[in-house]
Amino acid sequence: MPSIFFTGFPGFLGSELVPRVLMRSPSDEAVCIVQSKFMPLARERAAAIAAARPMLANRIRLVEGDITQARLGLRDSVGDVTAIYHLAAVYDLMVKREVGLRVNVEGTRNVLEFAAAQPRLQRLHYVSTCYVSGRYPGRFTERDLDKAQVFNNYYEETKFLAEADVQNAMKGGLAATVYRPAVVVGDSSTGATQKFDGPYFVMQWLLRQPRLAVLPMVGRPSRYHFNVVPRDFVIDAIDELSARSTSAGKVYQLADPDPMTIDEIVTAIGNATNRHVIRIPLTRGMAKAALDYVPGVYRLMRIPSAAVDYFVHPTEYDTSNTSSDLAGRMTVPRFRDYLPRLVEFARAHPEIGSAAMV
Repeated sequence: MPSIFFTGFPGFLGSELVPRVLMRSPSDEAVCIVQSKFMPLARERAAAIAAARPMLANRIRLVEGDITQARLGLRDSVGDVTAIYHLAAVYDLMVKREVGLRVNVEGTRNVLEFAAAQPRLQRLHYVSTCYVSGRYPGRFTERDLDKAQVFNNYYEETKFLAEADVQNAMKGGLAATVYRPAVVVGDSSTGATQKFDGPYFVMQWLLRQPRLAVLPMVGRPSRYHFNVVPRDFVIDAIDELSARSTSAGKVYQLADPDPMTIDEIVTAIGNATNRHVIRIPLTRGMAKAALDYVPGVYRLMRIPSAAVDYFVHPTEYDTSNTSSDLAGRMTVPRFRDYLPRLVEFARAHPEIGSAAMV
């Protein structure tokens, strides 16, 4: 039986993408590599998928392994792999460099070696991030990668290094497609997510305050934009584009072509949380230093200092490939339209945190 190999299950995107890809053909099975510590959750997610879609019962096979190990640490056969979806990464703005290098860079190199050993492989689908751009000042296109940019953090740097390896393999003949999501939030219809970060930091800080709430603001909020996309758009786009032979060799920035400014985002979150927001101007350096070094500030606000950089992020993202190839099929939902559902979900699930799956 032909198999489609997935990393990143049972993660936020992988849990939804696996069944979507399997629905295309009744003859494929999904082989999902899972670290031993995540195997109970993976079994639970696979069972839920089978219960919701009985036609997928027995078509998701979980194999124990680890992308950071040679040959992915696999001991079980994976069958005739025809496609690979590499989603596994450590998504954490505060990640230590050695962890980011091990998971994001070495893990991707191991997946590339695995791909090269699959005789029936038709395509590698690699999920990168828009923020391989670092703090590039200006418009970052889908053709761009190395622009001598400076990185905000080791997450951005290690994802850049990983994508560079993928693109080098593409130049060497590997059939692959790269997908670069912007900041991914919950489902636009249900609000569901399994991790609170990005705009959720502001949302949760406001929800912990009375109707009259304060929010430190850095830079010029009307100048900088914050690019947000919901999970369902990212999944829909990858599902649609990865099924097309014409997407091979392309890079797709899965971003909002018309993102809101920081000022508009804060106003929208204030409205959705029923808070009147009093903005307290600070410099970026002052805000980060307060969170990192002033006792009690981080414990009170629960906003990591690395998140402050994205209030003054100087990069705009071109989406020409994405907009052209998805024209007539789907568009990016507007953040202000589905924001109330994100807030409702956040209110209902205080047990969800911001920790990455590592």
